[in-house]
Amino acid sequence: MPEVYKERIIKLLRHADYEPQKLSQLAKAIGISNEDYPQFKDAFEQLRQAGRVVIGTGNLIRLPPMSGQIIGKFRANPKGFGFVIPLEPTSHGDLFIPPGATSDAMTGDTVVAKVKSEDKRSGQMRFTGEIIQVIQRAQNRFVGTLLKHPEGWLVQPDGSAFFEPVSVDDVTAKGAKSKDKVVVEILSYPTEKYLARGVIIEVLGRQGQYETEIKSIIVQYHLPNEFDADCLRQAHQAAAEFKPERNKGREDISGKVIITIDPADAKDFDDAISLERDSTGNWVLGVHIADVSNFVTQNSSLDKEAQNRGNSTYLPGRTIPMLPEVLSNGICSLQPGQKRFVKSVFLTYDRQGNILSRRFANSVMCSTQRLTYEQADRTLKGHTKGIKKEVIELLKNMETLARIIENRRTKNGMLHLSLPEIELVMDKSGRVVDAHPADDSYPHTIIEMFMVEANEAVASLLDKLNVPFIRRIHPEPDALSMKNMALLVKAFGFNMPRTPDRKAIQNLLAAVEGADCALAVNLTVLRSLEKAQYAPQHIGHFALASTHYCHFTSPIRRYADLLVHRVLQYHLQNRIDDARKIAAGQDLVETGKNITFTEQRAEDAEKELKTVLVLQMLSKKLGDELDCVVTGLTNFGVFVQSRKLGIEGLIQMADLGTDRWKYDMKSQCIIGQNTGLSIRLGQSMKVRIVSVNIPARQLNVMPNEPLTGKIRQKENRRTRKFKRKAKN
Repeated sequence: MPEVYKERIIKLLRHADYEPQKLSQLAKAIGISNEDYPQFKDAFEQLRQAGRVVIGTGNLIRLPPMSGQIIGKFRANPKGFGFVIPLEPTSHGDLFIPPGATSDAMTGDTVVAKVKSEDKRSGQMRFTGEIIQVIQRAQNRFVGTLLKHPEGWLVQPDGSAFFEPVSVDDVTAKGAKSKDKVVVEILSYPTEKYLARGVIIEVLGRQGQYETEIKSIIVQYHLPNEFDADCLRQAHQAAAEFKPERNKGREDISGKVIITIDPADAKDFDDAISLERDSTGNWVLGVHIADVSNFVTQNSSLDKEAQNRGNSTYLPGRTIPMLPEVLSNGICSLQPGQKRFVKSVFLTYDRQGNILSRRFANSVMCSTQRLTYEQADRTLKGHTKGIKKEVIELLKNMETLARIIENRRTKNGMLHLSLPEIELVMDKSGRVVDAHPADDSYPHTIIEMFMVEANEAVASLLDKLNVPFIRRIHPEPDALSMKNMALLVKAFGFNMPRTPDRKAIQNLLAAVEGADCALAVNLTVLRSLEKAQYAPQHIGHFALASTHYCHFTSPIRRYADLLVHRVLQYHLQNRIDDARKIAAGQDLVETGKNITFTEQRAEDAEKELKTVLVLQMLSKKLGDELDCVVTGLTNFGVFVQSRKLGIEGLIQMADLGTDRWKYDMKSQCIIGQNTGLSIRLGQSMKVRIVSVNIPARQLNVMPNEPLTGKIRQKENRRTRKFKRKAKN
């Protein structure tokens, strides 16, 4: 628990709007209860003794000042300057490194920087420094495109980590050709006068081809690829030895009506649902999860590989599984008509959706029918062709119970952000030819509600048993983040309390539903919240308004769930003392950090590949129109996001029109000094594509028509109602 408190203390103190305060005020701002205050105080004292925080005049707490030399991560800018982000945060934020003082450092490198001068800009003190040593390179291999230059061969790196091209020699050694995507290893790093020099160590293929881009992302993000021989041998052995009839000690539920609902392209079906009435007429929900722990033994080669991977990675058109496909798509997958081993959670509900009892079991099941989300939605709307009669009845009952549960969880404070996923339409070669918002019909919510209920039930049980386990935690946002969110949404025309609570956030999200600014508001709320993570600390899940929470329902694709399954198995075997002993010998904190990292890595890789594929499509559509919404304002331009494609583009200030444009941070708008025109967050804007820079992942756009009149945000009836309610 102290580690979580340390992170939250440092995060709050680093906030741009933080003003020094006493310890009791700090605890209140973070949301520390009286019960947890002693642990919070211990965490603070550890930070103070380590010199990471200081207590000044009046017992006011702040970060230590910047002085002498600092060690930190370097972040470069294409214009030649950069910033060093101190590993130990200071009260003056990041250190500015001007052009000519960056040495040969590249983005991500750990460096030593000398603090040389300070000046005051915009009322704030800014320190300037010089990098004097690179302690550790972030990486020495890059993916990029090979280009022929009059003076030699160059590799233009992908992404934003390294901007300048790398000079390479002897490109014929690997058979590389111009416009091939290659992996280059750095031999000498860039200086003020010379480019970096490198050698090509692998040719990935022709730039722009789907397989090439997939390989590029795998290399760039250090994603795992093939399983080694030991893992494959263990997986095939488990598959060969699986005999569903050997189910001694398991509850046989293979005669029940049980279904799976998954995306159309899914192959790893790890969750299934049953729903019945008990003798008193109460609903009994069965959530049945693939019993992966039965096939992946602890500390085996397969287990260690799954832990290293952390999760499956889902890229457009390609899946990198956590487990070999003979397991993930085979004996662990809850395929229709096949008996499978599962761990079952049986939850009994009253009419208000409150849980009356919980029961857990090892079971053997047989899926009655496999449905896609689209099939389930059509069935609920009366289009039942091809759906079994008993499945139709089950689906209707599932919808009834899910709406009751959703209503109860919403009353308890659950937040639901509306951030639609974008689904790419690809041809046979892997090229993106179109994109559209993914299906978000109510069956998605049905499954989401049931999975959340099962996750919560397992976490509640393990807490009751007092055994350590990996939780899915989502810390409560600090007071400054909530205050800033309230100020930001004011720019959309909404008034909120100074420090909004869950109810205020719920009201805001409901008010913007269907409005032009809905996407921008939802993004603002998301950015104001903490990131969910895996950790053993018991601090609950803020967005779900849940005190006890873990991930249990996807052990085929998440290692965290597999770990929870193993703890639950000890309970089912009446060996919970053994579970406590094993947990005592595990470093659950480090395990949580690793699988949190692999989860974020997978998300980043998926996002970047989607961006590349969409940019490839748009590079052939220069001049085309995009329907966008303003999602960001800066002193150099306007960021807009395509509603259909989900990709973000930049409008440079100079492309806004013939006016003197100025970014007003206080009112969160860009104003034309001559025309009085204002551009605000959340407003709709038609733009046309000006240019596409695929290596830099950049889309440049400009307004489709000259901005000549004052733009006002449209308010729908719900928006006006929200304003009146806020004033009252």
